[in-house]
Amino acid sequence: MKLQPKSSTIFLFWYLISICALVLEASNNNDGGFELEKKEEHHVKISDFPTGFFFGAATSAYQVEGAYLEDAKSLSNWDTFCHSVGCGENGENGDIADYHYHLFLKDIEIMHSLGLKAYRFSISWARILPRGKFGEVNPMGIMFYNKIIDNLILKGIEPFVTIHHFDFPQELEDKYGSWLNHEMQEDFVHLADICFKYFGDRVKYWTTFNEPNLFTDFAYMWGAYPPSRCSKPFGNCRTGNSDVEPLIVMHNMVLAHGKTAKLYYKKYKLEQGGSIGIVVNCLMFVPLTNSKLDVEAAQRAFAFSIGRVLDPLIYGDYPQEMHEYLGNQLPKFSIHEKYILKNSIDFIGINHYSSIYTKDCTNSTCSPTANRAIQGFLDIVAMRDGVLIGESTGIEGFYVVPKGIEEIVNEIKFRYKNKPMFITENGYSSPDLHEKQVNVILNDTKRVKFHQEYLEFLAKSIREGADVRGYFVWSLMDNYEWLSGYNVKFGLYYVDRETQTRIPKLSAIWYKNFLLNKTYPINIRAYA
Repeated sequence: MKLQPKSSTIFLFWYLISICALVLEASNNNDGGFELEKKEEHHVKISDFPTGFFFGAATSAYQVEGAYLEDAKSLSNWDTFCHSVGCGENGENGDIADYHYHLFLKDIEIMHSLGLKAYRFSISWARILPRGKFGEVNPMGIMFYNKIIDNLILKGIEPFVTIHHFDFPQELEDKYGSWLNHEMQEDFVHLADICFKYFGDRVKYWTTFNEPNLFTDFAYMWGAYPPSRCSKPFGNCRTGNSDVEPLIVMHNMVLAHGKTAKLYYKKYKLEQGGSIGIVVNCLMFVPLTNSKLDVEAAQRAFAFSIGRVLDPLIYGDYPQEMHEYLGNQLPKFSIHEKYILKNSIDFIGINHYSSIYTKDCTNSTCSPTANRAIQGFLDIVAMRDGVLIGESTGIEGFYVVPKGIEEIVNEIKFRYKNKPMFITENGYSSPDLHEKQVNVILNDTKRVKFHQEYLEFLAKSIREGADVRGYFVWSLMDNYEWLSGYNVKFGLYYVDRETQTRIPKLSAIWYKNFLLNKTYPINIRAYA
């Protein structure tokens, strides 16, 4: 597909580029445009972090690549889902997304210009194995990712590769029900084997899954993600069982990780010298009150959300809280499976966006969806005494609570004996979802403030002994945000949907200066 920009759009593009050039100059010289006011007080700087710490940015395949049927790629579950029901407020989808499949060299140049030391991206399963284990490897898909990896390394940028970020070939859903079937474990191991074989000589940081805890809930409890399975009171899907299926799916994903790690350690680790981890969606659960019940509910929330992924991969079984509340509903691991799972990760990937209050439901009234065993008989709420836990963002349920990143890192540090950690995603979406004025989008002062404050608390946790080794901004550029389409904007770069031009926001300029160890405070103002 060749995009033909309109003449008016071209004029706007060159106007904006000129403005951005002035902005960049102004940020360095303080003589106009956006001014980042210098003050004497301390603000986070790159030197607050250990030598060798990875600062990067992240994306995922479906959200940026586009080219959804080019070069022998098959339809993914998300292609099918968005084409049938429509995703986003305007029925948008990832058919084009950020056109990264054709613009990846320009995007890597952007990363290099920012000074990034790492880039986290994911593999499109449908691009390299269009039919899974039922078909052949697609050489054009392999060539695409080889080019990305080679060009990243050429620019001094470390590739962090996620093997599965929500998308897989639709054929696997049609043939045997994907993650509800144990066959998916073997299909995933086959995919991982192909990735290690073709890319592992250069990729040293692998994560098997992105947010399996979020994926299982959104796809099989709430029915919001494909294959859109759920039951009442969680949703009104055509089929599904919200009390049972999320447990089956998580069980299969955890076992798929364990088998993949075993394969890597046995077949590739010695020669390739890489490491393998998993990425977990990590809310910080704060007790609504100081009562014993709410404190225990917050601990239970951690177990049911984060612990259900990490406990099996470090200790070989699900958290005790899950056994206690779910009983025989909780799938069991065999002795052999526990052996495979235990200590099957080298590091933990933390996707952290928000903190939330947690309320016990065993002795108080809660919503019908909260007062269930699958949820741990607890509810999450945003307000305490009529006050929000933090400033609202563009995503419902996400609030700005900077101290939360220190608290969740410390909690994971304590529970998992300071296993090495990476902040694999942390980002801010403006609540102005329908803002159409490009100059307002580019002047993203709240995003700058967000990252500065979160990094300050992250640096504090590291000073106190947490073994955190990297931080990835979500996201490099505005992209297709799953059910929210293109209205939600997390990126350091604005993407013009007509021309696919990438335009740096103020946050990109700040990040570049931060990585150059130029210190600027949170107080930012724009003037004409």
